Amino acid sequence: MRNRTVRLAAVAALGLLLALGTGALPQAQAQAQAQQPSYVVCSDIPWDPFEMVTAEGEYFGFDLDVMRAIAVLQGYQVEIQNLAFDSIIPAIQAGQCDIGASGFTITAEREEVVDFSNPYWLSNQAVLSHRDYGFQTLDDVFCCGNRIGAQRGTTGAAWVEENLIQKGVDVELVLYDTYPLAVLDLVNKRLHAVVQDEPASQQSLRAYDVLYIVDIIETNEYFGFNVAEGDPNGLLPKINAGMAQLGLSYGLKLTADGWRVALTIEPGSPWDHLVTGYFSAGSDAIERAWQACKAQILNAQSYEDIAAYARCMAENVSQ
Repeated sequence: MRNRTVRLAAVAALGLLLALGTGALPQAQAQAQAQQPSYVVCSDIPWDPFEMVTAEGEYFGFDLDVMRAIAVLQGYQVEIQNLAFDSIIPAIQAGQCDIGASGFTITAEREEVVDFSNPYWLSNQAVLSHRDYGFQTLDDVFCCGNRIGAQRGTTGAAWVEENLIQKGVDVELVLYDTYPLAVLDLVNKRLHAVVQDEPASQQSLRAYDVLYIVDIIETNEYFGFNVAEGDPNGLLPKINAGMAQLGLSYGLKLTADGWRVALTIEPGSPWDHLVTGYFSAGSDAIERAWQACKAQILNAQSYEDIAAYARCMAENVSQ
């Protein structure tokens, strides 16, 4: 009896669509979307490849694609807003933003005022410099009154402050509103080095061949998406479930230094393809791929749509 009822309902629904014409499906989708809750995602744009912007002002990037994909999978809408990095957490506390998605390192200090999702990325700090300086070691960089740049409110800036300035090392910390401004000053030799997360530093190398990485500081930082303390909108379970659906597994592993977070990417998953699309090429190639594929993510309605978009990014970024 249950099967017959389902078949009759399906026939009736098909008849209704045929009667209304082919425009009924898009209209039904639009109505369904209008009934979904909408949340504001705040991000500091640009910070390639996590957050990027086209010349026309379209926002894209790894973090923003993940936010869009999870929204589709979990049944809500997102509106992306550009906000200075050090203003995002206060805006979340004030209820002006619902989700912070901007390469936030999960720290004890931040967890006192916001709640974090499961981690989604492991990063260390890279020390960028200009080839003309010829620095060979971190001791060459961190001395002699050298000017070290970092973005205000970041863990890179905090590392310089805590490990150099407060310990009396002879350097000057120069703070910027964005990392691209700091990197540009390094290119023009107004700084001696920039301390920045490694993935973004790799993009800086692709953009400016006069730069190189002197060394990596192993800070073992995990990125997470954040929401207001107490998660009033119930978003964290959805974000965590969405990341798992996309192919990222979160767990713990025992190492010589104790228990550590383990992030595992399922081969061939949308997450795997997005990593290829955003971390295997320079910013120009990433933007070309996004322009070729963007309709698939902006109009996505299902897991299959998201998977197709992620494959499109992975395939196009290498062309």
